[in-house]
Amino acid sequence: MRGPAPLAGIRVAEFAHMVMGPSCGLALADLGAEVVKIEPLEGDNTRRLEAAGAGFFPIFNRNKKSLAVDLKRPEGRELVLRFLDTADVLIENFRPGALERLGFGYEALAARNPRLVYCSLKGFLPGPYEGRAALDEVVQMMGGLAYMTGLPERPLRAGASVVDILGGTFGALGVLAALREREATGRGRHVTSALFEATAYLVAQHIAQYELTGEAPPPMSVKRPAWGVYDIFETADDRLFIGIVTDTQWDTFCREFGEAELRADPRLASNGARVKARGWLIPRLAEVFRRWRRAELERKLDQIGLPYAPIAKPWDLLDDPHLAASGGLLETQLPDGRRLHAPTLPLAFDGERLAKRSDPPAVGEGAAELLAALGYRREEIAALREAGVIALP
Repeated sequence: MRGPAPLAGIRVAEFAHMVMGPSCGLALADLGAEVVKIEPLEGDNTRRLEAAGAGFFPIFNRNKKSLAVDLKRPEGRELVLRFLDTADVLIENFRPGALERLGFGYEALAARNPRLVYCSLKGFLPGPYEGRAALDEVVQMMGGLAYMTGLPERPLRAGASVVDILGGTFGALGVLAALREREATGRGRHVTSALFEATAYLVAQHIAQYELTGEAPPPMSVKRPAWGVYDIFETADDRLFIGIVTDTQWDTFCREFGEAELRADPRLASNGARVKARGWLIPRLAEVFRRWRRAELERKLDQIGLPYAPIAKPWDLLDDPHLAASGGLLETQLPDGRRLHAPTLPLAFDGERLAKRSDPPAVGEGAAELLAALGYRREEIAALREAGVIALP
């Protein structure tokens, strides 16, 4: 990216683990902020996750530094307080009260550094559920997202950590708003983003549908869609998702595929009419698409401007030509030398994707330079390491 990144000069302290907090920090880091992970001497537990958690640390921790410190030691707390006096933002996603017990609650830190924007990433915003522990899947179940994703009477979590990531993204949005406000007031804010409320935001369209129509929408897996043609179809050799969502697109399809009979049928004159006719229309269209090989059908649909998609698996994106050409996948090296590819933020500035400035840090990587900038002498840093207060690579 040409020129300084949008958040260059903003310093962020990240007390976070798993997905929600680190995804918030990643958004700020990719946008140019200096993000420093405050983690235990052995590093946060996410570094050691395997199986379904193996991707958490590599994906959400690039462009960050690591300050590994024992916060149970007075010297460790003092060191972190000195760092926080220089910070613009603190983000945290620990259980309510955890940082307060260590002396890093909002009120205590705002008294020292009134300009600090303090972002808490929690399970719930203030209310009766506020003290509950929460996880992505917990709130998907209690917020109705799992119900809308699964089959009737068989709720199923969404296929990614969507609520954690959305909650972290809204946290970053709140941080940006508070930083903008600080320009006028000179003071920070305590911003909170929460998983349960993020889930409610995701299912808002279904809540509204229920109130407006008086009918409870069935899960998305079996519901009648809003569009007449919005389905996966078999081709001669594979499958393809095809959407025909406007009357103009319907007219284009009928004309380009030589379906004059369908074009003239008054039962299909509008999208609403096509929705009502899906029972016989979709099998009729299935006959049309089954005559085509997938690659040929894709080229045809692309030429005439109709929406379509192959049925991909996540790892298929490693070979996606669009992501490769646009810089959407960043090669990432882990501290142990392993390499992988990670999607960057889905943003472009003047047509340019955001760059990777550094790989996910080893435990304590960058800490010595940070402490030196805070006024610690080389021998003091060495003594803190020798005493087990900090960890360095």
